[in-house]
Amino acid sequence: MLFFSVAIHAQQNTPQLSIKRVLGTITLDGDLSESTWQEAGIANGFRQNFPYDTGASHAKTEVMLAYDDKNLYVAAICFDALEGNYVIQSLKRDFSFPITDAFAITIDPFGDKLTGFSFGVSPYGVQREGMIYDGGTAGVSTDWDNKWYSAVKIKEDKWVIEFAIPFSSLRFKPGSQQWRVNFARNDLKRNEISTWVPVPRNFNIATLAFTGELNWDNPTSKTGNNVSLIPYLINRNTVDKENAIAPTTRFNGGLDAKVAITSSMNMDLTINPDFSQTEVDRQVINLTRFDIAYPERRTFFLENNDLFGQFGFSAIRPFFSRTIGLTYDTKAKLYKEIPIVFGARVSGKINKNWRLGVMTMQTDKSALLKASSQNYSVVAIQRQLFTRSNIAFIFANKQAFGTDTTNDYQYQTTQFNRVIGVDYNLNSADSKWKGKMFFHQSLQPKVLPRQYAHASFMSYNTTILQLQWNHEYVGENFNAEIGFVQRKNYWRIEPSAKWIYYPKSTTVNNFGFKIYNSTYWDRLFQLTDRTLQLIYDLNFQNSSKFSLTFSQDNVMLLKDFTVLGYKDKLLKGTYFSNRSVEAMFQSNLRKKLNALVTTGYGEYFDGNRYKLETGLSFRVQPWGNITMNYNLYKLARPTGDKNLTIIGPRIEITVSKSLFFTTFVQYNTAIDNVNINARLQWRYKPVSDFYLVYTDNYTAAYLNTKNRALVLKWTYWLNR
Repeated sequence: MLFFSVAIHAQQNTPQLSIKRVLGTITLDGDLSESTWQEAGIANGFRQNFPYDTGASHAKTEVMLAYDDKNLYVAAICFDALEGNYVIQSLKRDFSFPITDAFAITIDPFGDKLTGFSFGVSPYGVQREGMIYDGGTAGVSTDWDNKWYSAVKIKEDKWVIEFAIPFSSLRFKPGSQQWRVNFARNDLKRNEISTWVPVPRNFNIATLAFTGELNWDNPTSKTGNNVSLIPYLINRNTVDKENAIAPTTRFNGGLDAKVAITSSMNMDLTINPDFSQTEVDRQVINLTRFDIAYPERRTFFLENNDLFGQFGFSAIRPFFSRTIGLTYDTKAKLYKEIPIVFGARVSGKINKNWRLGVMTMQTDKSALLKASSQNYSVVAIQRQLFTRSNIAFIFANKQAFGTDTTNDYQYQTTQFNRVIGVDYNLNSADSKWKGKMFFHQSLQPKVLPRQYAHASFMSYNTTILQLQWNHEYVGENFNAEIGFVQRKNYWRIEPSAKWIYYPKSTTVNNFGFKIYNSTYWDRLFQLTDRTLQLIYDLNFQNSSKFSLTFSQDNVMLLKDFTVLGYKDKLLKGTYFSNRSVEAMFQSNLRKKLNALVTTGYGEYFDGNRYKLETGLSFRVQPWGNITMNYNLYKLARPTGDKNLTIIGPRIEITVSKSLFFTTFVQYNTAIDNVNINARLQWRYKPVSDFYLVYTDNYTAAYLNTKNRALVLKWTYWLNR
């Protein structure tokens, strides 16, 4: 009887919103005079998430939903009685929600509180869409693009929004009558973030544990056959003086396709894909002993990317999609592209409890890089357990075909690498507890001992206390060629604890103290690395931040190490004990001029290091952003002093919501290189683009051209 009464009480406290079929038609114009909106149920009574989470929002917001056979419609009225301009970063799509005046809807069609979608818009009508994984604790991944429509009208005391989200852009189960939703508004004039369903301030507002119930007047129906064809044409002109290769002009084309197998399962196909529109990665000065993993930006891999790419930890991945289409050039000592012949992927929800992902990609051979044709295949299966947890299985396979000079695709029985694994992901109903445990085994032609990795992670997160525990083990012969493994042959224990206090202050929002420890041992439990940090964090009401970190690092080198910029080697087995201090300040991001400064000083191996990382941004609202990044590392070692510098000015101009220009310069003294990347993008139709990309690399000392490329690319999204 007690359980029954508690269940009833919980159900009564869950916000409810009804959604009905459209009466007549809806015109997206920001004018809510249609009878549908006059009779629709209203979601209101928003609650604060920031700067406090204990009261009603000061800014009033009302939201209504409706639907027809093709679209889900959203209308919102954001009341605003304050004078002054809205805070808008730019007119470019996929803006950052925390630093832009905006309204957003979070949709969980399956009600699993683990996966969903987010659609948002700014007062200037700029769109932002993304996918939500792992319950939304890490926010929204805005790399995902899809077709949807919106209109905004700014009035004297409010701004009014209308969305039309095609059902074909969503993944859901036909026949359901209840989804889970939440609505969020960022009102930077008032410095307030609010949500319809209250979200505690220690959680991201996209966390799916905090959603209300959307009740349909009729069961949702299948959207019908949905096929999208995305052809592209490209013309690439290149000059490579560094490798004495004659100028070349290459015309090419390819095709991507999206086929909805069901309303919740999608098939992606790609033939001769090209990723030239992708921006260059931001260069960094890597003074660590380990490789850095850059994020995936290629569109084909983005939808349901968590299903494939979230196995393991960030530095122990059995599958990492950026390895596909790249091979290491031992002569140039960097990764270079290998053409991808074709790829196919099926991914999505089988039902509320099961998710499935199957992907295969085939690369071409390269005699120049001495690389044979490779097939990359991955199978991932996920089963939801309890309220918000799941268990997942992965099989990743890299298989060689033929050689670097033959045209056949003969199966090479002794050239393969495989990983099988299981992950258990824990998410409590209230999102306070979060954890992961996994075991992965690699397989290769020669069977060796300790070809496996395992780890566990657990965190407890409340408003005032954050506790974390992590253990890792990676065997010396664990080999994930299709993944990313930063280091091998170690045990690691990584606990941390943070206490947070919220004072009654108009200046300070919160401050906290954190103690962090990371300790590594080798297989025989000989200590190799230990880091102990004491951290003080201070967050102000105006969104500016300050932190101070004291570190004690103990390192025993496991192999010879050459510090970037030097020729001498620090020898294997050498032990170092280093102390350092670092301070960071981020100014108010709502201001048109803002800065991020990080500075530090301390011991570094056998010498000392001074660090200065700065970023200064000026916003010409709403069409322009000018950013200057300056990173300086001064190293003082017995073998000499070095200054390593990266200077990176960036100019972004958004002429309109469909025409964008970005130019990015990177001057890197560590590799004696000046890189220029300029990109013009014209989005002439939804998700259809024309790109003009210019890239140039020079020697830093004399500005001699190393290589240069001019790329013209056209894409078109054709729906059936």
